[in-house]
Amino acid sequence: MNRRHVLAGLAGLAPMTVAGRVWAAPKADARLLVVFLRGAYDAANVVIPVSSSFYYESRPNLAIARPGSGVGSALSLDVDWGLHPALASSILPLFQRGEVAFVPFAGTDDLTRSHFETQDTIELGQEVNVRRDYRSGFMARLAHELTGVRPISFTEQLPLTFQGEVAVPNVAINAVGKAGIDSRQAKLITAMYEHGPLSGAVAEGFRVRDEVYQQVTDHMMEASRNAASPKGFELSARRIGRLMRETFNLGFVDVGGWDTHVNQGGATGYLADRLGELGRGLAGFAEEIGPKWNDTVVVVLSEFGRTFRENGNHGTDHGHGSVYWVLGGGVRGGRIAGEQVAVDQPHLFQNRDYPVLTDYRGLLGGLIRQLYGLDAASLGRVFANVTPKDLALV
Repeated sequence: MNRRHVLAGLAGLAPMTVAGRVWAAPKADARLLVVFLRGAYDAANVVIPVSSSFYYESRPNLAIARPGSGVGSALSLDVDWGLHPALASSILPLFQRGEVAFVPFAGTDDLTRSHFETQDTIELGQEVNVRRDYRSGFMARLAHELTGVRPISFTEQLPLTFQGEVAVPNVAINAVGKAGIDSRQAKLITAMYEHGPLSGAVAEGFRVRDEVYQQVTDHMMEASRNAASPKGFELSARRIGRLMRETFNLGFVDVGGWDTHVNQGGATGYLADRLGELGRGLAGFAEEIGPKWNDTVVVVLSEFGRTFRENGNHGTDHGHGSVYWVLGGGVRGGRIAGEQVAVDQPHLFQNRDYPVLTDYRGLLGGLIRQLYGLDAASLGRVFANVTPKDLALV
């Protein structure tokens, strides 16, 4: 057995060490999951500006019809906004119960329009015009500020947002299978490191691995009895819900496939299929986490929005402002939150995109301040030099 390979395999399952910070949380059982839609989803065709004639003029092939226009029309959220019909059975009921709020015109002041640059910007949570520290993501800094926290990343590799002083385990939740190292081998490896500096990391790594595998296996057995066979993100999200119900309380997962330059589709098609799966996944997460849903907040975000006008390939290109989703049993939802402007040509950013009126760091800062009761000094260590924006979401 190769020592280097063993350590590499355990690296993603290292223990969580939390410095002795004070967590003055009003909700000691609070849970937070960040869902990152990589590829910059077309927010304007998900939370749809149905009162805007400019929207329908700008998207002759992609626009979703106004509510009440027949099959495939938008689902009414209020007089100005509608929801993509692919979310009718999943997100709309949560919205109607007041458990979902949408924040349009949200994003970052990063103007590179580069997927990688802007994803890094958001995951780091640092100011744009300063030298970046790639060893310090905002979720790692948040974990460092909290006691009683059990963070985890449901990704193949540890994402930038969890890089930092706190060692965070990561698990590719859509590919969890039988452990490559059996219990006998695990005991031998643990014994090898028993009296060394890595003893804690090795033991904790195997413990977390076994815990995740056991819970996922139990879930798979339950799912087969119910005959339902969720796939893709829906399956992953249900597994995440179960794990965050039982064990973890600060999570991150990313979902790819949102870069829709060509043949994006409207009420049906590529984007609609992705949305349907995302919506079923989030609704499944809410079901699996059960009563803990009341103490859970899920934030869905993306690196930027897309161009407001459709392109010549029946798709949309890299844009700027986006729409963030905030979900949870205790969320004050059923509404469109945050600063808004008319959706027309004069209000476009650089005559092409949604403007950013709500900075993501201010939005997240205000949210976690309320969720965890962080004081100004603690919040400043998570998001430096930012004024938290209280949108009364929790």
